[in-house]
Amino acid sequence: MTDQMDNLTEDEKHLARLGYKQDLNRSWSGFSNFAISFSIISILAGCFTNFGAGWNNGGPISISWSWPILGVFILIIGFTMSELVSAYPTSGGIYWWASKLGGPMAGFFTGWLNMIGLVAVTAGVAYGCATFIDLTISTYSESYAGDYSLTRVFLIFLVVLALASVLNIFSSHLMAVMNNVSVWWHVAGASIIVLILIFVPDQHQSVGYVFTERFNNSGFGNGSTSSFMFFFAIIPFGFLLTQYTITGFDACAHLSEETASASMGAAKGIWRSIFYSVLGGYILLLAVVFAVPNNADGVADNAGVGGGGVAFIFVNSLGVNWATFVLFISASAQFYCATSCLTSASRMTFAFSRDGAVPGSKIWSTLSAKRVPANAVLGVAVAAAVVTLPALIEVNIGTAAEPLIIPVAFYAVTSIAVIGLYLSFAIPIWLRWRIGDAFEAGAWTNGSKYKWMNLIAVAEIIVVSLYLMMPFVPGAVPFSDDFSWKFVNYAPIVTVGALILLFIWWNASAKKWFNGPINNIDPVVAELLDE
Repeated sequence: MTDQMDNLTEDEKHLARLGYKQDLNRSWSGFSNFAISFSIISILAGCFTNFGAGWNNGGPISISWSWPILGVFILIIGFTMSELVSAYPTSGGIYWWASKLGGPMAGFFTGWLNMIGLVAVTAGVAYGCATFIDLTISTYSESYAGDYSLTRVFLIFLVVLALASVLNIFSSHLMAVMNNVSVWWHVAGASIIVLILIFVPDQHQSVGYVFTERFNNSGFGNGSTSSFMFFFAIIPFGFLLTQYTITGFDACAHLSEETASASMGAAKGIWRSIFYSVLGGYILLLAVVFAVPNNADGVADNAGVGGGGVAFIFVNSLGVNWATFVLFISASAQFYCATSCLTSASRMTFAFSRDGAVPGSKIWSTLSAKRVPANAVLGVAVAAAVVTLPALIEVNIGTAAEPLIIPVAFYAVTSIAVIGLYLSFAIPIWLRWRIGDAFEAGAWTNGSKYKWMNLIAVAEIIVVSLYLMMPFVPGAVPFSDDFSWKFVNYAPIVTVGALILLFIWWNASAKKWFNGPINNIDPVVAELLDE
């Protein structure tokens, strides 16, 4: 047994001390680990697909000010998670940390919140990718644009999920290579788009417009831009832009069992992916807002952007050919992002199933001949398709003559992703604060700064999650005259409903058999390595 232990790498020894043998193929470098979170964050995805959430809920100031402010808070969240993954680099990541620090119940709820969030973010990114593929072709072809339908976009969405599944099942090493390529696609693509937005448009908006212009297209508050409600309710609705874009960085933890020198590599991967995405995303968004076109009266066409999003800006400021090129870059990046999301979600499903927490655990924890959780990949893809079915319902808050289509289902799915993921982050972050100096840190640590960092992180998550459970439009307010179920933000229904079901399941059954992470290595080996 001593000879066997001598042959283990430091990563395998660390994993063994945590109770697991090396099942997955550890072929990812530290850069590849950073790359998957950078790809999932994908500034070329969230910045564009959720641009309307920020724009219509406050206007330019909701983008130019909210993004950097929220970015600082999210970076603090990232630092707290870097410390945790350094101590516990396992595929279970978030839920494993919660189980270790707070017991089986904490782990059970954290794991399910994280799984719900990962499925939703996979769905949201894949659907956003389908939307931009459709936009790219529609911008170039008027005949194709004329046949637009939500059904067509949904079919493209299913194709995106299918292709992402095939790539994920083929090889873990292939995914590492794809994520490395994805980083450079995002860096080069975002840089090219910024340069195009600087040099191609005939005119740009002023600095004053970008940093002080505000308006209220939410339908709430009678369009007021100076009331208490505007600053503390309307603008926060737009937080979805930043909070959804800068998420999914827990992928560094889920892929830590496949990463060399994971205790340091995964920790750096989390905070670096956030930092560079916040910086790059801000530059990209500012370039987009500066490029907002003027209307016939010579003033910024705020209404046009509100209805048409970034595609309206690109077409009217750049022309059809440049707009098609920019949309192609973005759509391609979003495919990389969707594929990476599926990788992360499948690893979490595998790890949670390995510990018996998911119905059909034996199916989802089975590895293929290439040591890939193929069944988990397919399971997540199917779940992502199901949760996005409401996107087939058109929601028009305008008129037949002047339609204003609001992607309520897309905003709901992305809100579910943000709420599920960030609440799952909050539990171990809080538990780490509660355990205090008794916490056994890994190679990367925040030192005594955890005492304020972790509290700020938890507070930010709770506040933003509450905002994202609010109605997106007046027609979604219960008991109002305009209420209709098609307007409803179903994020709180899914999230709160899931928590109620989990509470019932835990008390009726799960607490009797779920004991947290199940070790799959000889306890004697783990004990010897601890000495």
